[in-house]
Amino acid sequence: MEATWFSAATWMWLALGAGVLARLSGVSVPLVEIGAGVLAGNLLSLDPPQWLEFLAGFGSIMLTFLAGAEVDPAVLRSKAKESVSIGMASFLAPFLGAMFCARYVTGWDAQAAQIAGIALSTTSVAVVYAVMVETGLNRTEIGKNILAACFVTDLGTVVALGAFFARSDWKLLTFATVTAASLAVVGRLSPRLFCHFRNHVAELEGKMVAATLFTLGGLALAAGSEAVLPAYLLGLAMAGTLGEHPHLLHKLRATAFLLLTPFYFMKAGLFVSLPALAAGLGTVILFLAVKIGCKFMAVQPLTSLFRFRRREGTYATLLMSTGLTFGTISSLFGLQHGIIDRPQYTVLVTVVVLSAVVPTLIAQAFFRPQSPQVASAPGATWNIAREPATPRGAEIHSGCRGNKQSGECPARRSGEADPYA
Repeated sequence: MEATWFSAATWMWLALGAGVLARLSGVSVPLVEIGAGVLAGNLLSLDPPQWLEFLAGFGSIMLTFLAGAEVDPAVLRSKAKESVSIGMASFLAPFLGAMFCARYVTGWDAQAAQIAGIALSTTSVAVVYAVMVETGLNRTEIGKNILAACFVTDLGTVVALGAFFARSDWKLLTFATVTAASLAVVGRLSPRLFCHFRNHVAELEGKMVAATLFTLGGLALAAGSEAVLPAYLLGLAMAGTLGEHPHLLHKLRATAFLLLTPFYFMKAGLFVSLPALAAGLGTVILFLAVKIGCKFMAVQPLTSLFRFRRREGTYATLLMSTGLTFGTISSLFGLQHGIIDRPQYTVLVTVVVLSAVVPTLIAQAFFRPQSPQVASAPGATWNIAREPATPRGAEIHSGCRGNKQSGECPARRSGEADPYA
């Protein structure tokens, strides 16, 4: 047993070091954790123990669930046309472009090309959300709509991952049926159950979430799909409820970010081969250009259609060009199922990491709106004017005792971005 304890200590020290470095440098925590994984795999020659495999898998599911829970259902409903149009275009164009490039330019086989298309179609909710908070746009209509469009893009990614690689048999039918029923039941019952179980020492609400995620994840894997698909949908189904229970959302985040997501991102970096990266540098540059170029061709015209000013439209397009979480999830899925090899995985993960950095730096340096109070063009569909600075969940009706609960959401201090949101 002492070997297991020392192994756990080694990985936790790596996670701690990555977190400290991210804090000091201001770089997104997942990027540093992926770098720690690259260090562990190439310089320390560490192999992932079995316990890390499980924690990393659960980390990807929890991260996906929390990403779905960040979407404001009211905004998604009120701006469905804009969010769905931009979100679907942001998914389809790079998916088709990267898949075509991988298949006919770099010579990857059909399934490997599909993984490339899925991995490079994503938008990083984590990066976009952090930028929204930094610029103050998270409290504006345009910021909320960009986040809703990001949700649609990533939903297309996880649906495509399940559609292309799930087995069409009775297990898939069972998985789809149970998932649909679970979403309906959880959406109706979770508000009442969470109020009834609130503040119990056994943390029954969190156990209910974990039990549901484990069940749906197991069914997804049995059907040959990926567990992130039901996790994302479950997060969306519970977004309204979790917005009214910020204490629970805070606890789920704390659990995920302490013991789950660091192992997932370090594992994602563990399989990146530095020699393969050097050999495939040209392919990395090609894929990065394809992803960003396709995003611009698809999203930029729609920002004009919905009456963005040119500066704000370019800014939004660059943020929609980012990628991180679902890109690494899709790439790791392909590697673990033998669809892509390690050099191909190295290329995809490198492109995903660069897409989280390069568009964000360009957007912040050259196209950042001068002030959140700057309005869009006259008659704009998405008005950039600041809304009242009330965080989601700051003033809510508890539904338990019929009284108002005022105060800031304990999940974040005012103005502080959640690096994984």
